[in-house]
Amino acid sequence: MATCPSCDTSDAVANDPGAAPYGNFINYYSFNPPENRLSLIPATLLRDLGYRDGGDEPTLILDVGCNSGELSVALYKHLVQDPEQKSERSTVHLLGFDLDETLVERAQQTNPLHSNISFIQLDITEETNQLQEYLSQQSCSHFHLCLCLAVTMWVHLNHGDLGLLQLLSRLASISHHLLLEAQPWKCYRSAARRLRKLGRSDFEHFKTLKIQGDVAENAREHLERHCGMELIQSFGSTTWDRKLLLFRRR
Repeated sequence: MATCPSCDTSDAVANDPGAAPYGNFINYYSFNPPENRLSLIPATLLRDLGYRDGGDEPTLILDVGCNSGELSVALYKHLVQDPEQKSERSTVHLLGFDLDETLVERAQQTNPLHSNISFIQLDITEETNQLQEYLSQQSCSHFHLCLCLAVTMWVHLNHGDLGLLQLLSRLASISHHLLLEAQPWKCYRSAARRLRKLGRSDFEHFKTLKIQGDVAENAREHLERHCGMELIQSFGSTTWDRKLLLFRRR
């Protein structure tokens, strides 16, 4: 099983410029390329969920914590046939956001599909007005598919148990389907060790977190008990042993 930098405690990795307390690695896709997720996600996913390109209404995808946008673009191309040929006519639109302005600027500059993919700077723990504005512009009340891949741990460490649950609740409230990849607890411990090796203060909430152990299972329980969602499919685990779980609004 491959290891991720957030689960690796070697000095070489600790000194890597990608070390970031909010998960905003400057070189993220060099060690976790898009193929690690795309190999598990069927290219027919949108159609399987009942959405079709070219319809009267748009199909909206939200990528939470998009980093520099490589996965956003690769996923769009994975799910939409011949996107370069039909970018002007496709009704599938993807919005990616990240709290790191530099990463968002890089995503905007390298975006090959401006007609259908957009990137904005946003901290979802603070406000969601921009997301609501985007939905209004598209005349939609919800995103049809929301991606939250390897984001939960960073929100959890920086904003505590309540921050994690609020994140899940917010995403559930604006999504018909949610594809979730939650980091396992071993990555939390390693992330804390790495931060200390860099001489930085520990994560504010790490020692007081009550949600531990199987974080993905805790997330599933919250989504199903409190957010009106249900788990409908698992696409297996990535090379980093993280489950890709698909939820649907009931």
